[in-house]
Amino acid sequence: MKTVFKTLLFAGALGLVAGCGNGSESEKTAVKQHVEELPSVSVTTVHARPVDQTSTYSSTVEAYVKNNIAPQTVGRIQKINVEVGDFVKAGQVVAEIDKVNLQQAELQLKNNEIEYQRLKGLYDAGGLSKSDLDAIELAYNVSKTTYENLLENTVLRSPIDGVITARNYDKGDMFSMGQPIYTVEKIVPVKLYVGISESDYTKIKKGDTVEITVDAFPGKTFYGKVNRLNPTIDAATHTFDVEVVVDNNYRSLRPGMYARVTVKFGTSNNVVVPDVAVVKQTGSGERFIYVLNEDGTVSYTNVKIGRRMGAEYEILEGIVDGATIVTSGQARLKDGIKVSVDK
Repeated sequence: MKTVFKTLLFAGALGLVAGCGNGSESEKTAVKQHVEELPSVSVTTVHARPVDQTSTYSSTVEAYVKNNIAPQTVGRIQKINVEVGDFVKAGQVVAEIDKVNLQQAELQLKNNEIEYQRLKGLYDAGGLSKSDLDAIELAYNVSKTTYENLLENTVLRSPIDGVITARNYDKGDMFSMGQPIYTVEKIVPVKLYVGISESDYTKIKKGDTVEITVDAFPGKTFYGKVNRLNPTIDAATHTFDVEVVVDNNYRSLRPGMYARVTVKFGTSNNVVVPDVAVVKQTGSGERFIYVLNEDGTVSYTNVKIGRRMGAEYEILEGIVDGATIVTSGQARLKDGIKVSVDK
């Protein structure tokens, strides 16, 4: 009797299982979707707009002009008039060399000048030949040139308005021609050189305004202008040098400062998306965005990003104008899945 009961119970269980297996696929899906809650996401519609096309380059501030001040010949330094850090004007006397040679040249010049005037009077009176007059005139001109050259190399003057950045000798030292006595640099204005890709050669021109920032002045932006473009491309780096000049009227920028130069290459009409919509693929540098389709599913879309602008990204490829994209809830998504949109 027990054996018969067990057989009937087993047969009933098989029938129950078989009955469950006869349901349609659509019914199974409906039951599964009813049981599993759809992923909830937030979305936004994005559009194209004009975006400034800029690039930032590293550079170093340089003096607009740099001069070394030194005489042409060896001599003892008699006076040192300025120190490192002093601002000087063009023509200001900065140092003086021993004047013995200069004084001798001055005496010779005066003697030749007197002799020239005396013989010229004789020539005018008919008492001297033209060749004799030409000889003394030549001697006078030579002595004058010698004196002027010695004067320039004995009383040393700054050739530019600038700041003294180096002094290599003290008063009483013998100038040996190994190093200049002074180095003076013009820092109003200053200049920077920027290496720009050859692909942007036609996008920049003389007179364009650029933005400059330096670590010494956090949060402050300086403005300069493109002064010169190198006409040739470096074959190794495929870049060309651009000279940027900054007025620097307040002398804030100093030679040697590290700078970042931002160059604008016009505008481009591209889609802009919130940065929270862009997801980085693990293990690669690729970025993607989930796009909401009309049927309520999402598509995994690779994108090429451009500039970051605060809390937004410029999208160069992958998203069309007017697309609806997911901005939150991406962790539970995969390509083609149906989602629930937050209201």
